[in-house]
Amino acid sequence: MQAAADRILKEAVDKGEVPGVVAVATDAKGTTYEAGFGQRALGESAEMTPDTVAWIASMTKAVTGAAAMQLVERGKLSLDAPAKEVVPALGEVAIFQGFGADGKPQTRKPKRDITLRHLLTHTAGFGYDIWSAEVGRYMEAHGIPGIISCQDKALTTPLLFDPGDQWFYGINIDWAGKMVEAASGQKLGAYMQDNLLGPLGMTSTAFRMSDDMRQRRAAIHHRGPDGGLVPDPTIEIPQEPEFEMGGGGLYSTAGDYLKFVRLMLNEGRSDKGEAVLKPETVAAMSQNAMGDCKVCVLKTAAPPFSNDAEFFPGMDKTWGLSFMINNDEAPTGRSAGSLAWAGLANTYYWIDQKKGVGGVYVTQILPFADVKSLPLFHAFESAVYGR
Repeated sequence: MQAAADRILKEAVDKGEVPGVVAVATDAKGTTYEAGFGQRALGESAEMTPDTVAWIASMTKAVTGAAAMQLVERGKLSLDAPAKEVVPALGEVAIFQGFGADGKPQTRKPKRDITLRHLLTHTAGFGYDIWSAEVGRYMEAHGIPGIISCQDKALTTPLLFDPGDQWFYGINIDWAGKMVEAASGQKLGAYMQDNLLGPLGMTSTAFRMSDDMRQRRAAIHHRGPDGGLVPDPTIEIPQEPEFEMGGGGLYSTAGDYLKFVRLMLNEGRSDKGEAVLKPETVAAMSQNAMGDCKVCVLKTAAPPFSNDAEFFPGMDKTWGLSFMINNDEAPTGRSAGSLAWAGLANTYYWIDQKKGVGGVYVTQILPFADVKSLPLFHAFESAVYGR
């Protein structure tokens, strides 16, 4: 496995398909593979090493989901009570119904209240402008900034459908982060540090980068129409944000995130055996939590930031409490019922509880579902399974 993974990753870097990559794998006991190849930024000498810090974007969501589920365990949050009881603004959200003849957005009240379950499963009705032209037009009409601005106004977009009616990817878990803050009385990052990151030993994971983390950070690269890659060191999540973005604000390393993967492989226990989540909570998070709704392809409305995106096209997929679940065995060897998701700059992870295997793959490239990086992730995963 070591030799196969090394060859696959090094070859991709040597061909210029990715500027740099870190990939790690684990079983329930500990790390089984760890390597980095290439550069943190093209044209610079710093190497992509296992301790390289990256923007993990929506890989943040599972950590926020775990924080919310700890508070469910403790009786401070409920999965199915109206979320407006905790965050009143969630009771004021309307459903977008298009633009009137006067060009103004038209809305109506939702048929049911948003719940934490809706937020964690992306069935509340919120969308991202990257995959919804309607949300983008609404934001433009109302002067709403993009979510990575980390401004509270970025959360004032409407719903696209009634809560619980379907799955669509959006700012749901940013709102779940607001619920964590309201229920705990702490800022999201502080709660995570005290209850998740600290106990798991995730010392290089934070919304705000330490000086040491910044020195190890990889630059995000843009892939142009010609396939070429250009580094852009200016892209950075605000370090003094109005709100800490539970849906995508964390910086981390592949090795740090692997400790979170092992939490889910070990029924909620840290590497030291400390109970961070209850086994029954991990089980609940790992099962379909949205009924008959299905995960759909994400059609890009912003090509610089994302290609059309779908994992294992044609495969039946559902959603747990902050994870995608593949209902059939994947061609990589990933078991049916495994957990996974990704980050916008082409970071990916999977958690196969049946086989006791998981992995994390990190590049820093836009657009999402990159034509080279996503297949490379699947090739690495296949190598871990010996395929």
